[in-house]
Amino acid sequence: MGEHVAFWVDHDYDRERAVTGLSRYGEHVRRNVADFAESWGDIAPVTFACTAWRLATVPSLTPGYVRWHRRVWKATCTRNAWDGSLTAHIKLVSPPPAELTASREWWRDRGWRGWPQVFGQFLKPSDEELSKSPHLRTTLLVDAPVPLDHLPAAPEGPDADFEETARHAVAVMVKELNELINPIIRRLE
Repeated sequence: MGEHVAFWVDHDYDRERAVTGLSRYGEHVRRNVADFAESWGDIAPVTFACTAWRLATVPSLTPGYVRWHRRVWKATCTRNAWDGSLTAHIKLVSPPPAELTASREWWRDRGWRGWPQVFGQFLKPSDEELSKSPHLRTTLLVDAPVPLDHLPAAPEGPDADFEETARHAVAVMVKELNELINPIIRRLE
């Protein structure tokens, strides 16, 4: 994928690792059909889309159906309690703000470290690293509405094609989140 693309789906990997040869994510969705129970027949596509997204990004599906840029630390979505809309919550790894890098006065020779990296991937510091020096790991929190226009309608129930509807919902989320997050990642890189 492009260097500054926030989210993508590796369709070849998904198909190649599927037991049925169709979709590893589709099989995962079918195994977790109970997770969609609250979304069946919902007038809004939000709950269904959020469940599809969660299943596409859970650690038990490694790598996830949705992959993300090294600066994306976490990406979730929720139904907004105020109006039922869809809200994305993205946590991005960021350099320290200019106010902290303009002067090293606050460091006071304590050996401050930033985000540990291995092969370019940002990692949480290990207990050993934390025992030796303090770490300042800055992040940006993005909370933003996601348009519902192109999300598929929530299925009435677990019909034969609900896996495809979940894939479609995830594809729409990837597109919408890329439009939102890609410019930020380009600037951070």
